[in-house]
Amino acid sequence: MPFDTLSPVLSDALTARGYEALTPVQSQVTEAEAKGRDLLVSAQTGSGKTVAFGLAMADELIEGDRLPFATSPLALIVAPTRELALQVSRELGWLYAKAGARIATCVGGMDASKERRALGQGVQIVVGTPGRLRDHLERGALDLSALRVAILDEADEMLDMGFRDDLEEILDATPATRRTLLFSATLPKPIVQLAKRYQQDALRISTVGEDRGHGDIAYQAVTVAPADIEGAVVNLLRLHDAETAMLFCATRDNVRRLHASLVERGFSAVALSGEHSQNERNHALQALRDRRAKVCVATDVAARGIDLPTLSLVIHVEIPRDAEALQHRSGRTGRAGKKGTAVIIVPYPRRRRVDGMLRGARINAEWMDAPTAADVRKRDQERLMEKLLTPVEHEAEDIELAQRLMAERTPEDIAASLVQAHRALMPPPEDLLDNGPRGRDATGRPERGERFERPERGGDRREGFEDAVWFRLNIGRHQNADPRWILPLLCRRGHVSKNEIGAIRIGPKETMFNIPRAIADRFAEAVVRTANQDGEDDSGVAITPAPDGPTYPPRRDKSPRDKGPRDGAPRSTLGRAPGGDRGFGDRSGPRGPRGPGAPGGNDRYKPKPYGQRSPRRPSK
Repeated sequence: MPFDTLSPVLSDALTARGYEALTPVQSQVTEAEAKGRDLLVSAQTGSGKTVAFGLAMADELIEGDRLPFATSPLALIVAPTRELALQVSRELGWLYAKAGARIATCVGGMDASKERRALGQGVQIVVGTPGRLRDHLERGALDLSALRVAILDEADEMLDMGFRDDLEEILDATPATRRTLLFSATLPKPIVQLAKRYQQDALRISTVGEDRGHGDIAYQAVTVAPADIEGAVVNLLRLHDAETAMLFCATRDNVRRLHASLVERGFSAVALSGEHSQNERNHALQALRDRRAKVCVATDVAARGIDLPTLSLVIHVEIPRDAEALQHRSGRTGRAGKKGTAVIIVPYPRRRRVDGMLRGARINAEWMDAPTAADVRKRDQERLMEKLLTPVEHEAEDIELAQRLMAERTPEDIAASLVQAHRALMPPPEDLLDNGPRGRDATGRPERGERFERPERGGDRREGFEDAVWFRLNIGRHQNADPRWILPLLCRRGHVSKNEIGAIRIGPKETMFNIPRAIADRFAEAVVRTANQDGEDDSGVAITPAPDGPTYPPRRDKSPRDKGPRDGAPRSTLGRAPGGDRGFGDRSGPRGPRGPGAPGGNDRYKPKPYGQRSPRRPSK
């Protein structure tokens, strides 16, 4: 039997739950070396950590086959979010059901008076969030004097969220003889320092792979123009057609905006963010579990504690703040041995940042362009053919209806109507900015010679641009700047049309463009309104005035066939001057002044007076 080392009540619970074997982290915390010791455990998201610490604390709780009666808690589990605390409570509920465990959950957003009554009636296990547990502790409703084991779940996230003072006050109120178990996906320095203070001779356990953040997740990085982010989200949802998908945004406002846009397009979507009450969150999660909703738009508050068995697609609509957030977000899929896909939408200016983040997380992501509407339609056709050609058993009523249709219409008409009806059930894909036939090198940058060039030297010759004001973008060729996505960005930020944008000059690290002076003030005000506190938009692009204009000339065509005149004077072929003299011009006339500052003079190579020349080196 695979659970011989466990208590019979826990072994029966695992078998009834469908467990055939323990996961690596569950096996290591139940080995003889780990029993009775403090543990510092690092394991990837979705590896079964909740059941792991449920098994690890069993020796301190179970006496015989049951938990003893207790007037104050014997075990305390602290989790960073409400969702994670509720999930932990559910998991421990079925694991310790036969042992007669009484579990109380204390989380923000719930009725605190009911929680205090539950604590007063006597419970063996308490699960809660740091703020609510500290509140009950200070009010005298939570007595930790008899605690045998304390567990911090996702400890790194609690420190990132600013709960260090709460955790220290809670742990300081526990007996020194307790066991302390720290579970986390990563072990940064603050976690190690916390472990040194509150643990004694802790056994360190790690099951995180060194090659990548999560072996069951396929990572994809999709490059898009900043103006095409929302369209790329729609096409990705349509292309993958996941049973359940989760979309991560950085702010509540963006969650609200994207959720409303998806619902308007016809997606069955729900939203999760800090502005929703606990009841609203519960209803949203239940809709996902009941298949009434397929898409969840959420902030990072949902990156922990949500376990949806059907979740197979995670889309990072906005780039995570760091590699740890990337792993925790992506860890909502690919759980318990199932495969999942995590897609990072990367605006062109942010590619280098995402490259560094992926390297830091040891993740090998596949870089690709966003799926086009044609890609989505092609995939729809494949799915429809696969679905219609699958053998099924037909009922007599269905066959009768089919015969009536065959009598009224031709098979081609019936098939076309069926395809049309199937397509009407799905939101239409979005047309993105054309990536064009331009090739890309190994780093994903556009190949040389394909970049945009605004007209000839001297600026924009179009009518209305004789008097124009220059502006600067903080991106250039090094950030894959390209007018095909810069123009829509300028129109969206400045509330102008593309015909009101003049010359665009792309430099190595910045881009200059001009606007007619008549609308420059209106353009500048709109840019300020559409920027955040840092003066940038969501993709990190900042637009600022540049009164002095560009400091570099526009790029020229470097084709060797026809270089053209440089100053308007005719040039001879093959680089020879008239008269056959090889050089840069006609030397038949009198030679002009060549001194410093003279026309055609060369200050750099001006000969020094004889007395200032360097002495000749002696010959060897």
